[in-house]
Amino acid sequence: MTVTLPELKKGFEGTGYICDESTALTVYLTLQLQKPLLIEGAPGVGKTEMGKVLAEILQTDLIRLQCYEGLDETKALYEWNYQRQLLRIQMNRNLEDGQVKEEDLFSKQYLMERPLLKAIQAEERPVLLIDEVDKCDPEFEAFLFEVLSDFQVSIPELGTIRAHQIPVVVLTSNNERELSDGLKRRCLYLYLDFPTVEDEVQIIKAKVPAAADRLAWDMARVVARLRRAGDLRKKPSIAETLDWARALVALDRNRLDGKVAGETLNLVLKTRADQEYFNEEIGPEGIEKILRQGKDGGEATRCR
Repeated sequence: MTVTLPELKKGFEGTGYICDESTALTVYLTLQLQKPLLIEGAPGVGKTEMGKVLAEILQTDLIRLQCYEGLDETKALYEWNYQRQLLRIQMNRNLEDGQVKEEDLFSKQYLMERPLLKAIQAEERPVLLIDEVDKCDPEFEAFLFEVLSDFQVSIPELGTIRAHQIPVVVLTSNNERELSDGLKRRCLYLYLDFPTVEDEVQIIKAKVPAAADRLAWDMARVVARLRRAGDLRKKPSIAETLDWARALVALDRNRLDGKVAGETLNLVLKTRADQEYFNEEIGPEGIEKILRQGKDGGEATRCR
């Protein structure tokens, strides 16, 4: 399925994925040029969600490869089903012609497709989400670059398998290590930051429509203040903001105050050190001050 730029923007709006014009344009060019999209940014800014949303907009399958240290080709590309092969050999022992030919054992019925091969062999263009690519080893990154360059793989027993459709590839990185220049050259690049107060309000209203406007603004201001705190070990993600919003709605809250924030902030501060920082440096009184400043200063304006 091909989409125009206006259709893509409408798709983002329909799924509640709030992004600016530059982000939408970069994603559109990724689709038009059929190049991988590398998205970098802090954890929780919506990088993984981009792949999921694209699959929904394009009405296609999402194939996800979660990267980690030690990931190799057998987990990402393919491996043989040795148990089935051994069972086939044992079953043939009782037959008159009990010898099993090698080509019978190494056929597609014994091949276990992993995400990369599954994406390459898909009949319809899927979205291939390669998540947290910065966590894999440099050796696997070099292999990945080779696959993304040609969209074909060689299996010694079967030969070369070429892609039926070039998949929509989205790679995400949390900047835990520097990626190779070769991989970056192959991709279009997009950096995602945490949303502004205005955008976070839109996200809350889109994902948690039961949240009152006042509550959404209060939460967005408080979360923005927490993310600016340099001593926090883990900044609140967008998903955690939404969990907080759902919890406050469940408590029948239509606005935020210092007491409620202090009692429920464990939904967005997930380490003991961060909770202690909040109690010592901000506390309920600090929350009240943040909310008063927001009310007196009017709604934040977005700088694009």
